[in-house]
Amino acid sequence: MPSHAKIKAMNFAMRKPMTLDEFLAWESKQELRHEFDGDQPVAMTGGTAAHSAIQANLAIAIGGRLRGKPCRFYGSDLKIEVAGHIRYPDGFVVCSPVTNDATVVRDPVVIFEVLSPSTSSTDRITKNREYEATPPVKRYVILEQDRAAATVFARSSGDWIGHVLTDNAVLSMPEIGIELPLAELYEGLPLDSTEAKDDNPPEEPATHAPES
Repeated sequence: MPSHAKIKAMNFAMRKPMTLDEFLAWESKQELRHEFDGDQPVAMTGGTAAHSAIQANLAIAIGGRLRGKPCRFYGSDLKIEVAGHIRYPDGFVVCSPVTNDATVVRDPVVIFEVLSPSTSSTDRITKNREYEATPPVKRYVILEQDRAAATVFARSSGDWIGHVLTDNAVLSMPEIGIELPLAELYEGLPLDSTEAKDDNPPEEPATHAPES
C-alpha cells in the first residue's frame, strides 16, 4: 500500500471523531483519496515504481484469468468497507454485481496489498484484523515489494490461517477459481538476486481462530 499521512489540518484537529457516514460524505468532495481508520481520515500518497509495476501485473494476471467468469478484479481506485473502516487496497476481487456508479464495495472476496516500509505494520496487523473480521473476505494476499514473496491468509474450518509463499510458489485462490505462479506478479521487475533469494524469508505467520 502507498504511504499514508494523518490529516493534520486545523479543522480536523478541532472537530470530533467522524462517523463512517460523515467520512463518506466528506471524502466525496475531496480531490485526493483518503482511507478511514474508524475515527478520522488518513490521506494517501504515491508509491514507488516497483509498487506500481506489481499493481499493474496484478490487474493483468488476475483480471485476465477472470474474463468470462462471474468474479471481477478492481484496482485501487475503488474503495471497500471492512469492519466499519474504509480502505483502498492495491487490488481486490468481488463476485457479486457492482453497479457502474458504485464507489464502495462491501463484499470483496480476495484482497491484495503491496507492502511499503511506511505501511508494513498497518498492512500486516491492522488491515489483517479488519479483513479477518469481514466475513465475505476469504483470502488476503500481502505481497512483498522488493522480492518475490507473499504472506497469504485464508479461512479454513473457522480459522484464519496464514502461510508464506516464495518466488517459485503457485498462488492458489480456489474462492475465485484461479491460480498463478507468484513470480508472474513480479514480471519485469529487476529484483536483486540477494533479495529474491533472501536467507530470511517473511516470517511464517501464526495461525489463530477468530475472536469470539
